[in-house]
Amino acid sequence: MRTLVSAGLIAAISLGSAAVQAQQRTLVVSAFGVSQDALRKHLYAPFEAKCGCKVVVQTGNSADRLAKMEARKGNPEIDVAVLADFTALEAAQKDLIEPVDVAKLKNYAKLYDIAKNPIGNNMGVGYTAFATSIVYRTDKVKVDSWKDLWKPELNKRLALPNITTTQGPTYLLMADKAWGGTTPDFAVGIQKTADIKAGVVTFYERSAQIVQLFQQDEIHAAVVGRFNWPLIKKLNMPIAWATPKEGVTGGMNVLVVTKGGKNKDLAHAFIDEWLSTEVQTKLALDLIDSPVNKEVKLPPEVADSLTYGEKTIAAINRLTPTQTLLHRQKWLSAWNAKVASK
Repeated sequence: MRTLVSAGLIAAISLGSAAVQAQQRTLVVSAFGVSQDALRKHLYAPFEAKCGCKVVVQTGNSADRLAKMEARKGNPEIDVAVLADFTALEAAQKDLIEPVDVAKLKNYAKLYDIAKNPIGNNMGVGYTAFATSIVYRTDKVKVDSWKDLWKPELNKRLALPNITTTQGPTYLLMADKAWGGTTPDFAVGIQKTADIKAGVVTFYERSAQIVQLFQQDEIHAAVVGRFNWPLIKKLNMPIAWATPKEGVTGGMNVLVVTKGGKNKDLAHAFIDEWLSTEVQTKLALDLIDSPVNKEVKLPPEVADSLTYGEKTIAAINRLTPTQTLLHRQKWLSAWNAKVASK
């Protein structure tokens, strides 16, 4: 009798466990590969505890991940995507995403206005803004202008972003501006880049490369986003963040909801969690993301490492997502003809 009861109890427990596992839902997030350990700690794991779900993250650059979304159009695997603003607009134009229901976001009102509807029609919500500038070895070169990238001291000691990266168009914006370009095709900036291409160590695809290149003394200057600056600072080398006379450039990254996704409620809850004062503060204190939640208050030493504050964000020389999509193919064609060619 005891054996039968025990067997029945074990069976019941097993069935209960199986039911719980069957009910557990999975939220698939497509994101940049940088800082995933910190995001797991401050965002993914706490959210899993709250929702009783599992967060699975697919990483890569914006272009690669957009291609994967397009390949699964109509039967999406991804629920939430983290994209550069212009890539998000492209996703909207390709009918890959749908409007974010901002009424479901209790933290939406806390955002700077610039982050609330960065690509129009509520197709995305900004979660971080970033400046882009030049980082350089202060013992090797002096940098006060974007033109200083062309100094002889940086020949074969320079890393620049490839045109296909998030930083590529913003770099071209400032190169073109510094050298007197006046047309949206960035003809001047592209030609000036072609002039020094033989002296560029790499036109990088992933910003993680930059830390290693500095560490190995292969480069003495690079154009990078502010989000990469804390990692470079940890090298404990004589490296500074430049404030060129022409200003800095930059952009915004956004969160979007995949059209036809199977977990709309979890997607909105996850976005809301990322925008919360608590998460934005923790990520900022760990120097991961510059916050767009206006309730986030940072000590000066942290704020100095980030793109912090509405006025700072508004002062960035930015390309609008529409400008980027309108002219990107022309930039790419000219870049391939003059910079990428041998």
